[in-house]
Amino acid sequence: MTDWVDLGLGSVAGALVSEALKLVIEEAKKYKSFKPLSKDLVSTMERLLPLTKKIDSMQNELDLGSGELKQLRETIERARVLVLKFPSVRFYEKSKYTRKIVEINEDLAKFCDIDLQLLQYRNQLTLLGVAGNLVDKVDGLSKRMDGLMSVHVPVFRDLCSVPKLDKVLVGLDWPLMELKKRLLDDAVVNLVVSAPPGCGKTTLATQLCHDADVKGHFKHIFFNVVSSTPNFRVIVQNLLQHSGYAPHTFENDSQATVGLRKLLEELREDGPILLVLDDVWRGAESLLQKFRINLADYKILVTSRFDFPSFGYNYRLKPLENEDARALLVQWASRPVNTSQAEYEDLLQKILKRCNGFPIVIEVVGVSLKGRSLNTWKGQVESWSQGETILDSPSQPTVLECLQPSFNALEPNLKECFLDMGSFLEDQKIRASVIIDIWMELYGKNSSILCMKYLEDLASQNLLKLVPLGYVTEDGFYNEFLVTQHDILRELAIRQSELKENLERKRLNLEIREDTFPDWCLNGPRHPVVNASMLSISTDDLFSSNWVEMEFPNVKALVLNLSSPDYALPSFIAGMTKLKVLTITNHGFYPARLRNFSCLSLLPNLKRIRLEKVSVTLLDIPRLQLASLKKLSLVMCSFGEVFYDSEEIDVSKALPSLQEIDIDYCYDLYELPYWVSEVVSLKTLSITNCNKLTVLPEAIGNLSKLEVLRVSSCINLSELPETTDKLSNLRFLDISHCLGLRKLPLKIGKLQKLKRISMRKCWRCELPDSVRDLEDLEVKCEEETRSMLWERLMPKMRNLIVHEEETEHNLNLLQMF
Repeated sequence: MTDWVDLGLGSVAGALVSEALKLVIEEAKKYKSFKPLSKDLVSTMERLLPLTKKIDSMQNELDLGSGELKQLRETIERARVLVLKFPSVRFYEKSKYTRKIVEINEDLAKFCDIDLQLLQYRNQLTLLGVAGNLVDKVDGLSKRMDGLMSVHVPVFRDLCSVPKLDKVLVGLDWPLMELKKRLLDDAVVNLVVSAPPGCGKTTLATQLCHDADVKGHFKHIFFNVVSSTPNFRVIVQNLLQHSGYAPHTFENDSQATVGLRKLLEELREDGPILLVLDDVWRGAESLLQKFRINLADYKILVTSRFDFPSFGYNYRLKPLENEDARALLVQWASRPVNTSQAEYEDLLQKILKRCNGFPIVIEVVGVSLKGRSLNTWKGQVESWSQGETILDSPSQPTVLECLQPSFNALEPNLKECFLDMGSFLEDQKIRASVIIDIWMELYGKNSSILCMKYLEDLASQNLLKLVPLGYVTEDGFYNEFLVTQHDILRELAIRQSELKENLERKRLNLEIREDTFPDWCLNGPRHPVVNASMLSISTDDLFSSNWVEMEFPNVKALVLNLSSPDYALPSFIAGMTKLKVLTITNHGFYPARLRNFSCLSLLPNLKRIRLEKVSVTLLDIPRLQLASLKKLSLVMCSFGEVFYDSEEIDVSKALPSLQEIDIDYCYDLYELPYWVSEVVSLKTLSITNCNKLTVLPEAIGNLSKLEVLRVSSCINLSELPETTDKLSNLRFLDISHCLGLRKLPLKIGKLQKLKRISMRKCWRCELPDSVRDLEDLEVKCEEETRSMLWERLMPKMRNLIVHEEETEHNLNLLQMF
């Protein structure tokens, strides 16, 4: 390969791909007048840079003059030409160059997110040591990868990132210094941080990974939560996918071990590697040994409640000393008014004595006391002195005992909500909408806003975490929030439910490993009758769907967690006549095929169905004839081919109550099935992150009751059908992040009830003149779109609301118009 002609910005033609990209990045960084767009472009190119190095290393095996790589070279050349013109661009030419930057950024992002990952995976199978067995055994892996190429399955890489530090840390300076010293010691290969639950092991490991010296030493840092039911193959799959390889599965642990070694050998060429295995449970010695690969510059850090003396150096993290514990409590709990210093100090010490130095307990208790009266503080201390604990060990209270008063102090409705959190998997990241759907049906709440407030109340008391993912909407759309919970808090919720016998519990967790059911399912009555109103069933990837017959006459909410690629719904679901909410979540890598799906048709009160990462046809839903179904959520599902004329279904009779359809991250959704346009009762239609969707059906105009139409982050959607102007009740239209959308229907001004349009990142989209007839319309858009809309909207618009980061340049430009 030849160098660039002048070692500057000459031509991309003969250069290494990575070197070409480096020079374009450096040039683009110089020009601040195009921020934030140039910043986005630089960010995308920097994300692409380490992957292009692998292309350079494989140049003898790849044809750099054809296919995807030729397209990449051409895109980098376009970027080069563009950034060279930055200095001479006049302000009135800015919108033209803005569009060009957007187009290049989109092309590079698409290559980075899709084409390059699949290209690497296809050419690296042999290097991974998996190709021989899999290709020979499945004749089809290369064809399968070609198929993936054709459908552009997105690759999620952010699977093993270090968590963000979201709070001020107290009392970890010394442990951090000690642990960092050991970690950077060449003689230490494996480390174990052990401590009781709630002492801050994960927080310490996270802080260590964010330390400047550690980040400077380790080129690659991976962070994996292991928990009580680890799966070695899944962890290795996550490592591969996080490192840029397309998703694939291993048939056994031996294949995964080979794949892990080859991955580490490849990554090690860039620099040292740190693998963090967080929350490893007792009995996981054999799992740890599988990660213990003898490679230079590769270290493992384990956090656990237990010691693993045979694995490596053990660092025991102790609870906080009194001074640090006091500082943390003061940080979370404000001093009550009208309290003398002596009385305040006395209360602090009594509370600290009960918290036993556990940070998680101090945080929860502190938050519960913040802003409360002196009587509340005294009542907290008095409740402990009276022994309000789960277990009877007042001399040395456990973490659960310390947290018990915080649970006792909750209002009755929040107690019920908190206990429901124990029905989800350990360390699971749960969409807020999932929990809200359950609470709305379990507790008869008609307001999603009220249920969201319950989540916020629990989060405000540190009993769970509520993490916003993106823009916060105002129309009850809560997919943009994640809910997580500390393991010990989940244990507290489960412990409360376990105070009753299994058959009598209000909430029951049924965990099945392989085909082994708990003893109470097998040793009691032939068909156990369970009284629970909320049931959670979790199975692993070795479960064969061989179910034990049971009866659940009172279940209203059913949460199914599965991992196997083929899964038969249990026949006893058909007997759950009171069932209102069904959530099925597949935690495996590929969509699971559901069998016995028709059993749902026997459920007269089923109102909400949520399917995540399962394979269904879009005709399966109306075939169920669910008269009470109000909401259908389909997340990361695979549909196969959409059939339109295969059979006649009277949707008005099959789904007479359906009001909301939510389709998210469904990658093979090219078009909506015909029956969606016939759900005349529909009020909300949300289609998000479906990159294959190009058009909506003309028949969508039949949805006369539709109030919310959300078609966001569908990057290949080119237009909305003209029949959209028949949606006479539409009040909110969300087309944000639809990068390919060019225009809205010409007569959209007929929608007199339309109050809001969200069109962030819709740089190419133009509003028709008829929007002038919508005098009370609010438009949320990007700063780059603003100048294009201003003249068109200003004559009659009263409320143009524009959000996003502001730059002085663009504010001045807006004022000029």
